[in-house]
Amino acid sequence: MNEELRRKIAQMVYDGKDGHMPSAFSIIDITEVLYQDYLKFDPQNPDWPERDYFILSKGHGCLALYVILEKYGFITAQDIALFCKPGGILGEHPDCTKIPGIEASTGSLGHGLPFAVGIALGLRLHQMDNKVYVLVGDGECHEGSVWEAANVANNLQLGNMCMIVDQNGSAVQLMPRDDLPAKWRAFGWEIMVIDGHSKAELHAALSKVKFQSQGTPTAIIARTVKGKGVPMLEGHGPWHHRIPTKEELKVIMEALS
Repeated sequence: MNEELRRKIAQMVYDGKDGHMPSAFSIIDITEVLYQDYLKFDPQNPDWPERDYFILSKGHGCLALYVILEKYGFITAQDIALFCKPGGILGEHPDCTKIPGIEASTGSLGHGLPFAVGIALGLRLHQMDNKVYVLVGDGECHEGSVWEAANVANNLQLGNMCMIVDQNGSAVQLMPRDDLPAKWRAFGWEIMVIDGHSKAELHAALSKVKFQSQGTPTAIIARTVKGKGVPMLEGHGPWHHRIPTKEELKVIMEALS
């Protein structure tokens, strides 16, 4: 588990007085594995034509992406320090017009997957073999635009894209009768279900994605825990968008030590 990155996220929320800590904690392991072992990129040239694409559709989890972008050299420690502060480029949701390495401005749920579908189709039309990854939330999967995009991706056979669903249980609070694997399978996608905090399972799933120009798109359902790593944060209580006090931050840091 990425305790160091989670500690950095917690410090950013405390210092910036903003952000969605539990949502970032549920996806940080997924994001780290992608950048460490699967995505092709150049932090000195973020718009490198041969790069692979990663779109964080659940934009409110962007703190997880920010700490990864800093780790791999897209942004600086000073950028992290200025999260949600005057003069900084990092806000509560990712902004592709300001932040190197951000492919799409997201936050309004349901937009990232359609954006990824457009990129995947464009790459195929240009006969380019770049890979497209998109990370969506399980609650976000109640948006109609997600299923319209899913239908288009299957019918156009966009096998050059892989979607990962952060199934941290947010959706079941309002929609308890839900079967995400069955829904994605019904839309014609290749399905895998894994533990989203297990690097071994993440590697096993991601290494199986075929990434064909013409083929079946893949959906990886990653079962995660919202607020993973800190018992006080885990689950769906008041911490979704809460800023810790100095004493609460100490408890969080101790849990991640």
